[in-house]
Amino acid sequence: QVQLVESGGGLVQPGGSLRLSCVASGIISELAVTNWYRQAPGKQRELVAGITTSAGRINYGDSVKGRFTISRDKPKNAVYLQMNNLKPEDTAVYYCNAWQRNVGYWGQGTQVTVSS
Repeated sequence: QVQLVESGGGLVQPGGSLRLSCVASGIISELAVTNWYRQAPGKQRELVAGITTSAGRINYGDSVKGRFTISRDKPKNAVYLQMNNLKPEDTAVYYCNAWQRNVGYWGQGTQVTVSS
């Protein structure tokens, strides 16, 4: 079955940058949509960014527009999230989410901590 593995999280100072990676394996057919979500302590999971395979459509959550960029490398079955000008409010566990044949899959998450 499809497995998603995130990496690239860590501790960074406010204003710093991180690049998250999501690598998929066990794919039977093309993943239609890949998303990045995040969940901070005591808060619900929110959509950070999403990208479609067929049309290349990209969406961002309002709080990250202008700072984060999502991209895809199809030959590597990978999706990336470049995060710039990070703020303490960006601290959360970031999850990769992808859909194949109307079934959703989730990675284990990677911790991003923004602190001075």
